Amino acid sequence: MTEDIRQKAAQTLAEVEKVTAVILPEPGTAIVPLAEAKGDHAAEITKRMGELDMGNTQSIISFGSRAQAELQVISQEMLAGVKNKDVGPAGDSLRGIVTTLRGFTVSELDVRRERSWWEKLLGRGAPFAKFVARFEEVQGQIDKITNELLGHEHTLLKDIKSLDVLYEKTLSFYDELALYIAAGEAKLAELDATDIPAKEAYVKAQPEDKQVMAAQELRDLRSARDDLERRVHDLKLTRQVTMQSLPSIRLVQENDKSLVTKINSTLVNTVPLWETQLAQAVTIQRSREAAEAIRGANDLTNELLTRNAENLQETNRVVRTEMERGVFDIEAVQKANATLIATINESLAIADEGKAKRAAAEVELQKMETELRDTLAAAKAKGTGTGYNAGTAVGG
Repeated sequence: MTEDIRQKAAQTLAEVEKVTAVILPEPGTAIVPLAEAKGDHAAEITKRMGELDMGNTQSIISFGSRAQAELQVISQEMLAGVKNKDVGPAGDSLRGIVTTLRGFTVSELDVRRERSWWEKLLGRGAPFAKFVARFEEVQGQIDKITNELLGHEHTLLKDIKSLDVLYEKTLSFYDELALYIAAGEAKLAELDATDIPAKEAYVKAQPEDKQVMAAQELRDLRSARDDLERRVHDLKLTRQVTMQSLPSIRLVQENDKSLVTKINSTLVNTVPLWETQLAQAVTIQRSREAAEAIRGANDLTNELLTRNAENLQETNRVVRTEMERGVFDIEAVQKANATLIATINESLAIADEGKAKRAAAEVELQKMETELRDTLAAAKAKGTGTGYNAGTAVGG
């Protein structure tokens, strides 16, 4: 590894430590109702209650939609800019170094090894110059791959920082949903405790000829109240889905952090160690070639070569073992994914059930409306003979 790459790897180490030391805040779980909210929090809830107009259906349908629109933007950013790099180009570069080193064999240098039939046919031996050329080729490949790893490391660092921003946006949206839910529940409580009872009293106080219209207004208010309740329920479901996306962001980010740490450790520690071992192999062989005429020196050279090969094998085994270790259990990831899918399916089933109940209620409402219209018509016909009007029939 060149001195320039070594310095860049060392400089990046501080940035790696800074990024991996960032602790993301945990999302809150409880929704604070308006009655318990204080100060600015209560003001924010009241502000969102002001967005509701119970006489305007569109106001109820679009309640909280401004916050929900942000969820779509966040999801698009996640799909466009966030990928798990553990199986990407960075992993390929790490495997490239291992493949390069595996292609380098010290046995090619041994002048006493048994030559292949092809070498015997051509009268070729195992020249030292060929081994040195092979060593220089491997060194060049290592330098190229380590430079690529530096590029991957910087890309991962940018992704981790982007994930920090993405997490903060998602958490802010999660808190915003809590405000809308609290505002909706406060409005529902106000309707149940004040507005609807007041409208019921108003209907009873109306003359008989005006009670039908007043009753219709009461029915509309109750229908708007039910629409708002369903809207608040939808916001709660959205908040739950948003909460589940937060650990997903963390999972991807932790994968990237682990890979960045692994790359930096490879650049700062592992690659220099490999280079040292390769350099030792060349040095030992030169000593062995110079001491070939001396039996004792030759034996010593053989012993050093054996020990060096064992050390290289052991070091490679340890490094490979550490590199091939996984970050997370695939079973745990599968279980989390299955739980998430089950939650979504359950939410869809509840929504379908609610839709079916509303359809049934619509049929009943139409039936009641028909009965009321028939009764009014009968009362009007009867009123021709008795003097009673439609209002009297309804009031009776």
